[in-house]
Amino acid sequence: MVDAPAIAFQILQSVFVVLAAPLLMGWANQCRAWLQNRSAPSILLPYRTLAKLFHKDAVISKNASPIFRLTPYVVFGCMWLAAGIVPVLATNLPFAPAADIIALVGVFALARVFSALAAMDIGTSFGGLGARREMLIGFLAEPAMLMTLFTAAFISGSTQLNTIVETLGNREFAIYPSLAFAAAAFLMVLLAENARIPIDNPTTHLELTMIHEAMILEYSARHLALIEWAVAIKLFAYVSIGIALFAPWGIAEAGNWAALPLAFAALAVKLALAGAALALMETLLAKLRLFLAPEFLSTAFLLAVLGMLTHFLTRA
Repeated sequence: MVDAPAIAFQILQSVFVVLAAPLLMGWANQCRAWLQNRSAPSILLPYRTLAKLFHKDAVISKNASPIFRLTPYVVFGCMWLAAGIVPVLATNLPFAPAADIIALVGVFALARVFSALAAMDIGTSFGGLGARREMLIGFLAEPAMLMTLFTAAFISGSTQLNTIVETLGNREFAIYPSLAFAAAAFLMVLLAENARIPIDNPTTHLELTMIHEAMILEYSARHLALIEWAVAIKLFAYVSIGIALFAPWGIAEAGNWAALPLAFAALAVKLALAGAALALMETLLAKLRLFLAPEFLSTAFLLAVLGMLTHFLTRA
């Protein structure tokens, strides 16, 4: 039977990831502006943008079907579920049994499918273009993501994220070559899945190059706000998965309220470093041509497979 402290921890984490996700996005944008020697926007700008969109009236095409109207809520719910089941602040949460790595990838895939269907629903050329590109990226990124997660699963002997975090977090500090390959592959997948440079530019509106933005051109007001919020939660979820797999130290156990301040502090430091590193990479790298995206993600898949082979050969 689930005890009350564990339920309280689960609620706290679920609320925290939704509220903190725009802050991570704002921090990354601010760091990128500093590195590019530009006037940095406020770190709270994503919150202001969401508030402005929620106060506007939605404009919906007469050709829109219920799928178009439902998709923002489905995508937001999927991202919230994915971020809620990842051990961000604590382990052994009530949702821990559902935090299987295969199911987690399936949640992200479900959101992608609905986004692509909604983009094609209106019948505009840009929507169909963005949907096809998004499905191409997903088709290549999901196998690499699975191979990366399987490497950590073989080390811990379980596909449950909770078990993986507890196994890796409680071991003595050591450098695992297999996890090094997996970390490089995961970073490449993170950039591709979150529409970041070098695969996509989240700030562009150039029709010939945009992928994610092409799918949401027809959305406005609360629907656009939910999608933008879901994008921030997705980035937060991927960063949290990376922290849980490759830097799980500092995560508390469910019900241990005394360890919660340390867990918050450790997570804040990790997120700050991750946002700064993301901004640095986006400053140093240039956007790839679309036809080079398969090569980029194929390299990620190859690195993930090398990680698995390294584990089987060296048991490390």
